Amino acid sequence: MSFKSHLGRVRGLGSAKEGSGHWWSQRLSAIALVPLTIWFAFSVAAHTGADYEAMRAWVGSPVVAALLILTITAVFYHAYLGLQVVIEDYVHHEGVKVAGLILVKGACIVLGLVGVLSVLSLLFASSQ
Repeated sequence: MSFKSHLGRVRGLGSAKEGSGHWWSQRLSAIALVPLTIWFAFSVAAHTGADYEAMRAWVGSPVVAALLILTITAVFYHAYLGLQVVIEDYVHHEGVKVAGLILVKGACIVLGLVGVLSVLSLLFASSQ
């Protein structure tokens, strides 16, 4: 006995056992973002009025660079997961849905890489 609808059986749809994994990923990334965001907000506030060289030296610290990379990675991963759910739930035209998912994933990857590479360039530039 199958609990899938007739249309679901024909299209191969049904419980893909992926929803809970997606849900957990989004919750864990949100939990990781809480301390990272608090750290980032207080750190930036503490450097209010600092000049470019002071900020460059701050980002050039290995611990700060690692925390910034974690923050950037968690932000874009969490953003992608959230936007994916919104697109899958509210965009009904299949072509637009696929295009939106590809666009969001590509944008998150590109912007995340730009952020990580920027931090790494400041980290290695200050160590020379």
